[in-house]
Amino acid sequence: MSYEKQTPSQTVGPFFSYGLTPQQYDYDYSDLATGDLVADGIQGEAINLIGTIYNGDGQELRHAIIESWQADSMGRYAKMGLMETFSGFARVGTGRGEDPRYRIRTVKPGRVDQRQAPHIALTLFSRGLMHHVYTRLYFSDEEEANEKDPLLQRLPAHRRQTLIAKRVEAENVIFYQFDIHMQGNQETVFLEF
Repeated sequence: MSYEKQTPSQTVGPFFSYGLTPQQYDYDYSDLATGDLVADGIQGEAINLIGTIYNGDGQELRHAIIESWQADSMGRYAKMGLMETFSGFARVGTGRGEDPRYRIRTVKPGRVDQRQAPHIALTLFSRGLMHHVYTRLYFSDEEEANEKDPLLQRLPAHRRQTLIAKRVEAENVIFYQFDIHMQGNQETVFLEF
């Protein structure tokens, strides 16, 4: 018996929503990770990340999953069991009901070191993707830090803007709008690790 044949590829979606984002679909299970990282006693500026994911045709991509990883407001990453007040990890889905956007409520991260600007790492899972993709979200109101960030500086100027979330304040709530474009002239910069 020969095992030399390659198995067919499959995409990273659709997903088992009852296991990854159950509350998005009104399943009666608790989420293992949520989109709300702000709890009583957490230090830092509470912010909301909101965005839409667009496919290559410019249409809203529904039923995707966004995971975010970030430092706390002091620029520190959580270590297992040591920083229980802020985990730094969120997972949300897109496309619930009529609203195709993702939403994450978190704290604005601090600088991890003097070279890197405050940022949030994002992972996107979606049907049609053979592998999940990575990107970073930077903040429009961190211009000086963004100018020195080594990752941003390696990109052509016109591509950097695809990684900058725009700050919007409305009714005492701070939003950062960050849309992700999978392809096209506005394609978001995706990172390889």
